[in-house]
Amino acid sequence: MEFQEIVETVGRGVDAAGVVAIVVGAALAVAFAIRGLLRREDDVYSRFRRFLGRSILLGLELLVAADIIRTVAVTPTLDSVAVLAAIVVIRTFLSWSLELEITGQWPWQKRKAPAAEATE
Repeated sequence: MEFQEIVETVGRGVDAAGVVAIVVGAALAVAFAIRGLLRREDDVYSRFRRFLGRSILLGLELLVAADIIRTVAVTPTLDSVAVLAAIVVIRTFLSWSLELEITGQWPWQKRKAPAAEATE
């Protein structure tokens, strides 16, 4: 097996892991939400959105990694690198948007300390 074939196979594997992370995360988010609704727990929707958002973020990170592996290692042409750059920019924007939705803060903003710690 050639180096390029190995790298392409690894890229496809990482791609598949990204898709699995999103699909399994979405299924678990729905299952946890249904359980929470049946138990009449509070804040089920917010927890569902956070879990689903984190699953999508993980999947996006894996998909970007797969794109980088395949583009840089297999077909390092100027066109393929330009396409990769566009994909990374779009997916990074999506990741930042999801992070903002999940946490209410941009990734570069410092997390606020809980009120109990701030008063000590």
